Amino acid sequence: MNLQQLEYIIAVDKLKNFVKASEACFVTQATLSMMIKKLEEELDIKIFDRSKKPVKTTEIGEKIISGAKRIISESRKLKEIVQEEKGIVTGELRVGIIPTLAPYLLPLFLRHFMQAYPLVKLVINEFTTDSILHKLKAGDLDTAILATPLNDPSVTEQVLFYETYYLYVNSKEKGFDKKFVLPKDIDVNRLWLLEEGHCMRSQILNFCALKKQKETEESFHYNAGSIETLKNMVDTNFGMTIIPELATHHLTGSEKKRLRSFKTPVPVREISIIHHREFLKAKLIQCLKESILFVIPEDMKHHKHVNVLEL
Repeated sequence: MNLQQLEYIIAVDKLKNFVKASEACFVTQATLSMMIKKLEEELDIKIFDRSKKPVKTTEIGEKIISGAKRIISESRKLKEIVQEEKGIVTGELRVGIIPTLAPYLLPLFLRHFMQAYPLVKLVINEFTTDSILHKLKAGDLDTAILATPLNDPSVTEQVLFYETYYLYVNSKEKGFDKKFVLPKDIDVNRLWLLEEGHCMRSQILNFCALKKQKETEESFHYNAGSIETLKNMVDTNFGMTIIPELATHHLTGSEKKRLRSFKTPVPVREISIIHHREFLKAKLIQCLKESILFVIPEDMKHHKHVNVLEL
């Protein structure tokens, strides 16, 4: 038995296909199949039921896969220990980030991180919160940046900063000439929202108690996939939307005039970096955290007189 064989069975278990697993492991299918067969013969068990399409992991195979994952995880930790002792920051870090944060946060810290850690390969993908949690637990991501708290005992959250929410209003909307607004001032039928699946949508609905409001049958319904789309709908049509603080930093002068603040306690979302409790790449995650905090304004790192919204 060797680590390579364990990597192979983990790949087959994940992909449920020997061809795809061999491609993911950069070996021929024949080599992968032979190595797995040798492992099965050594253990005198069947890890996979090859008669099923897709390939099915046997009951005893599930236990073997679970043990294999722990062994691979511990072996990688040993490599991390050696690298840290040598003062080397290198490797690949797979990062998930929510779409409502990515366009505004990534440009701020990427250059700083890449210059500080040139030997690190960052692989960043945008996913919704639910997808991030699934991929994190499956081992497809090392860490993620998203809105918290998640109230999930299987992940560890480290708060990075707090992002204030603002109301963004069409210039022709009546009743919004005042500087500060209340949630009750918002009409659900004139509010542009993100599509289902975005945590920001849930936060806004909860904050404004919009789930309790009755939408009229003749209302036009449109759920956007990005904050920029929401802004454009407000600018060119009617109504309002709610946007987070980082999205306001690059607004034009005329666009900033459309912003309205909420009365105290102002609504904010808590942004954290998370990882699985049995996580690897601790040094890389810490370096990423430090790079982000380096570019975030000090006043966003603390919250006073605010309402941290639940997901």
